[in-house]
Order: sequence, then structure tokens, then C-alpha cells
Amino acid sequence: MKEVPQINNKIINISVLIYVKGLVQGVGFRPFIYKTAIKYQLKGWVENRNDCVKIKVEGNEKNIENFINSMKNDLPAAAIINSIDIEKSEFENFVDFKIVESKNVSDEITLISPDIAVCDDCLADMKTQPHRIDYPFINCTNCGPRFTIIKDLPYDRERTTMHKFKMCNECKSEYKDVLDRRFHAQPVACNNCGPEYELFLKNEIINNFSIILDKVCKIIEDGKTIAIKGLGGFYLACDATNDKAVSRLRKLKIREGKPFAVMVSSIEKIKEFAEVSEKEEKLLLSWKRPIVLLKIKENIKLSKDVCTGLDTLGVMLPYMPLHYLIFEKLKSSSIVLTSGNLSDEPIVIDNQKAIEQFSDITDGVLIYNRDIYNRTDDSVVTIINDKERLIRRSRAYAPSPVNLDFDVDGIIATGAELQNCFCVGKGKQAFLSQHIGDLKSIETYEFYEETFEKFIKLFRVKPTLIACDMHPDYLSTKYAKSLPFNKIFIQHHHAHVASCMAEYGLDKKVIGISFDGTGYGDDGNIWGGEFLICDLNEYERFSHFEYIPLPGGDKVTKEPWRVGASYLYSIFGKDFISMNLPFLSKIPKDSLELILNAIDKKINSPLCSSAGRLFDAVSAIINLCPVSSYHAEAPMKLESIIDKNCNDRYNYEINPTISFKQTIREIVKDLNNKPISIISAKFHNTIISLIIEVSELIRNKYYINDVVLSGGTFQNRHILYNAEKQLIKNGFNVFIQSKVPCNDGGIALGQLAIAAKRRQLNRK
Repeated sequence: MKEVPQINNKIINISVLIYVKGLVQGVGFRPFIYKTAIKYQLKGWVENRNDCVKIKVEGNEKNIENFINSMKNDLPAAAIINSIDIEKSEFENFVDFKIVESKNVSDEITLISPDIAVCDDCLADMKTQPHRIDYPFINCTNCGPRFTIIKDLPYDRERTTMHKFKMCNECKSEYKDVLDRRFHAQPVACNNCGPEYELFLKNEIINNFSIILDKVCKIIEDGKTIAIKGLGGFYLACDATNDKAVSRLRKLKIREGKPFAVMVSSIEKIKEFAEVSEKEEKLLLSWKRPIVLLKIKENIKLSKDVCTGLDTLGVMLPYMPLHYLIFEKLKSSSIVLTSGNLSDEPIVIDNQKAIEQFSDITDGVLIYNRDIYNRTDDSVVTIINDKERLIRRSRAYAPSPVNLDFDVDGIIATGAELQNCFCVGKGKQAFLSQHIGDLKSIETYEFYEETFEKFIKLFRVKPTLIACDMHPDYLSTKYAKSLPFNKIFIQHHHAHVASCMAEYGLDKKVIGISFDGTGYGDDGNIWGGEFLICDLNEYERFSHFEYIPLPGGDKVTKEPWRVGASYLYSIFGKDFISMNLPFLSKIPKDSLELILNAIDKKINSPLCSSAGRLFDAVSAIINLCPVSSYHAEAPMKLESIIDKNCNDRYNYEINPTISFKQTIREIVKDLNNKPISIISAKFHNTIISLIIEVSELIRNKYYINDVVLSGGTFQNRHILYNAEKQLIKNGFNVFIQSKVPCNDGGIALGQLAIAAKRRQLNRK
């Protein structure tokens, strides 16, 4: 702003309108604006609108300048400003500054806050405020439920699942007091007027919260299991140090080997059994409170069944008031807290369904009487090369948008079939859904359809174009076909690369390296080990892993020995059967003959270039994981045993496709005299070496220096850590997803970006 104009040494007051867009509703932004306006002696008002927060201030120009700077620099913790537009306004000579009633003025929207972990101020209030002593739903403008309770915009109490709870006089007084931390905190409540817990035991129902808390802790301490309603759904909990309790929970969940997440009472307790970097600690303590994958120490005091065969563990800190209250009384500092569902079904959110589903298989069901409107799982994050990498994007991340440099308005993208998230476009923002899951489950598919409808309504999207995967049998593709809009079918691995490009605002030719388990290719084969040259419009397949038959088709994901046998058969013929490889000893001879016959006759043996299946094969051949009990178990275990001191690698051929036949030969030879930790290290180093070499080949031929790494294989910490460092060392610009998962959970963003580009170019 210009220097303040003065007449006869009197400062001239001015009037301006300010339009603020971003995450500025449900995060204490209006009270912050009010207090800041008072601080700088400004008059006027602030209001929530569905498209922005609108502010009118009158005062001297210097104070308005300070007000705007403070608005940018001193935001509440969870608030994010994307844009501030300022225009001169008619001077109205206001006598004070007010927060005025919200308005719904158009189909434009402002951002919806994700759920925010309970803040330290509320935890202190929980011990000092008479009407909130040990109140398990305490919240303020800086914390508490948001996305999980909101039904529509603007964000006001009547448009949330708190609408049925009438505020008591004390809460109402706080809600209306502009200087109170709970001013216009929509979920504000207390022991006298808010939601309440109810505990269902085998033979009784308990309503007294003090007794409930004692009973819950007793159940956990006795080695039993309890279902607990969380922010975005129910969870199953037990003592993480009790072998019998964790083993029993595995049986209840029908979850043989997949690792459980653990909630720990404090960061100090986490450090007793896990290595925690500065970045990991900051993330664990952040208001998002995700599950963070940490390297575990030897001889940890947790149950051996929490995490079998892996060197990392998913750990989180408390984020609900209830969690803190439980740990205050609980003898153990660690509990397993896993999604309240059975097998591949979505997390349960309905009280009655939870009582019916969990009463017979757990020792208690803890519910509360506030509805969950938007279902969310806990988010899962890892830190690699000091950067946050999302693995599962849900609570505290959804529905925050990815801001783009191009128009995606009216485009919806249906995502993949596994680890599904969909995406809707509004203006230049992409709104990814929370984690949906595997659409092959009927219940999950119903959750998918229901949530799609909610997003279109909530974000006021008017669909005109649908982007979907080109795989004809994906349920997400069939869903797209069922809708009456124009459609664009997009190749899976192009979408992976485009997802990363969209996050970083790239719109030019890049080297796209897309490694994953499965994706439908242009030739009808299964792709997944792809080196692409692409932009947002189109792609060229520069090279790929050599095709290998997958006997049994989808069965190979649960029986990696099948793809291991296929690789060996392609190299050694039937002679591999007599090579005394340990993993073959557990496979019936007739089963082996059957799959070799299927390969020969090309019966249910689709060709595949997948990186994921190569990792499966190696894991099986070294007898580490011939049979998988959960998704990606074989490559995860293979990564966990790496000898980090080994820098050797195996040989491979690029001619022009990439052949790992020599790699497999050398692995088989090493099985005679080298530990599998060395074999795993050499194999991983082989993949890293290949990434560098092929990137160099593409750069030398096409003069492209930007490398994009995407696909589920890049969740492998060893490969991503080393590939990124070596590519940078070799002068490449490297891009890897951070705001969205690199696995199929991020693919909808890529579909959206490609569709937008093709619409811009008028290409179908």
C-alpha cells in the first residue's frame, strides 16, 4: 500500500472489501479476524460465505496494511489461505467490528476443514472447566471434528450432525462471545448438552462415563477386545503388548499377517521401541496425527503379532479427547487401534450395525450419539528423504484440495479398483475423496457410490466429463459408464505419472517411470514396469519390463510362487523343478505341472510386465513369501530384510525391453552361498541401477531432464530413497508425490489432469 494520506495532520480512514479463499472455515478463522481487527482498531464485519470469507474493514491505511499482513502470517494452525483479493469500498462509518451471519450466495465453494486433533488448550480445559471435566467431546475453534460431521456449506452447526444437540446457556454464551476460544465453534458442547458415550457389554448397558472409562480400561488390561467409535468410524482395540489379545484380534479381523497400527500414549514412549527422526516427530505431533511408518528397534516390548516379518510399524499418537482419558487410566502405554471392519469391508460408522456386528465377537462396544456423516479411516504417511509421503489419504487430509494451474471444473475421475480414491474438479482445484478401499467388496462399492454423490453435492460440482481407467472390468470404469456424461478412458500408468505432474504443476514432456502391480495396457496385456515419455496429453512407451505369463491370473497376488515358477520356467525350462529350490518343496507336484501346462497352452496366463510381480517372484524364489496373506506382503518382506551394507547388484539386459533373466539366474546361484538379506539388497540395487540407466538413455535421446516416479512400488523406502538421490546426483530434476499417494489412491488426480488437458485441446 501507498503511504497514508494526511490532511492537516489528520489520518484519512479508508474502506476495503477483502475476499479470502482457502481453508478458512471451521478452523477459527473468523474469530482470528475479529481479534486482529480489534487489535488494529478497525471497524466493519466478517462473514462466512460458501465461496469465501468476506471481510469489510474501515480504518487508517497503515492499520489495514498491518491487518492484512497479520492475516497472512499469524493464521490459526489448520488454516490455509490460497488467495486474498482486495478492492476499495464505500465508506460506511461502522461503529464496531462484527461477525455477521453466514450466506450461501452461489455455486462457488470455500474449503472444508479436515478433522483436527484435540488441541493442548482443550486438554487443559478438560481438567479445569467445571462443565467440561473429563468431557470426551471437548473442542474449540482450533480443533475437533469437521469433515466427518459436515453435510453442506457454509459450515454452520445446522448443517452438521451436531444440529440435534441444543447448546446449554453456558456453551451458548461461549459460542456468542467473540473473545472466547469457542466463539462460533460449531461442534461446541459440554457435559450438560453434548454427545454422550454408551457402553454395550454382554449383559448390561452403561451410561455413566466415569464407569465407562473404568470398564474400557479393564477390558483392555484383561487382554480382551473392544469396539470403539472414533471420529470417522469404529475401531477395534486391544493391549498391544499382550500376545493373546493381539492374536485374538487377528482372528476377529480375519487378518492373518497384515501389520496392525499402534496408538501410543506419548512421543517419549514411541521412542522406546522405534527410531524417530525430527521430521517424523513433527508429523506425529502435528494436528493431523496420522499413522506414521517408523523403523522399529530390536527387542521391542510390543506383541510379536503386531507386526510380523517387517522392520517398520505404523504408529500414531492420541488425537481424540477419549484417547487421552483412556491412557490416563490404562496401565499399558500402547494399544492396537485398527479399523472397525471385517476383511475388506469399509469401516463401520452406524451405531446399530456396530452393535450387531461386534457384540458377539468383542467384549464391549463403545458408541456415542453423534452421527458420522463422512466416513474416514486413519491416514498413513511415511517420511523418505525428509519428505512426507502419503500412503493412505483420509482423516485430517481429506477433503483438502490439490490446487492446479488449469481448469478442471465439471470433470470427475473415478479412480482405480484397488486402494480407490475418486476425484472431482471445481474451478482449478481437485478434491480427492478420502480412502475408499477395494471396490470388489459390495459394501465398499456402495460406500464409493454414496460418497461420490456426497462430494458432487458438497462441492457443488456439475459434471460434464468423466475420466476413468481403460480397464473394461474395473468397477470404477463400469460406474463411469453408467453415468450420462462424456467419458475419457485413460491408461493406468499414464495416470500415475500425470498425478505427480499435476501435484507439481508440470505440463511438459517428462520421463515417467511408473512401477506397480497391475494396470491395463494398450496391447491388452498387464503393464506395471513402465518407462514412459509423456505429458498431460499423451505418452510413448520407451521401454518396459519383459513380459512374463501369470499362471492363474489374479491368483498370483496371493500365491507369489506362481510368478516365481513362471520366471524360472522361462529361463531354465522344466529343469528348474529338479534344482532343489526350497520354495518348491511346499508346492504339490501336480499343482506345479498344472501351471506349467497352463503357461504352455496360454490358459488363464495373461502376459505381464509388472514390477510388483517381479518383486513377488524374487520373494517367492528365495522362500521368503511364497504365499501372501495380505496385499503386497511379498515385496514388503523383501524390503524389510535388506542388508544396507551391501552395494552390489545383479545384471540385466535392455534390448529394447528389459530382461531380468540374468538377474534371476544370479539369484538362484546366490541361494547356494549367500544370505537372503544380501540377495534382497542386490536385487533392490538392481532396480535402482536400472532406473538411472534407462533415465540416462531417454535423456540422451530426447533431451528430457525431468523424471517423475510414481506407482505403488515407489512406496519402497530403499528404492525411493536411493533412486531419488542418485538421479539428483546425475543432474535430473526429480518429482515424487507428496500430497497424494503414489499408489492407486492417487491415480484419480492423474485421470482428472489428463482429461482436463484433452478437453482443452478438444481431444476425446
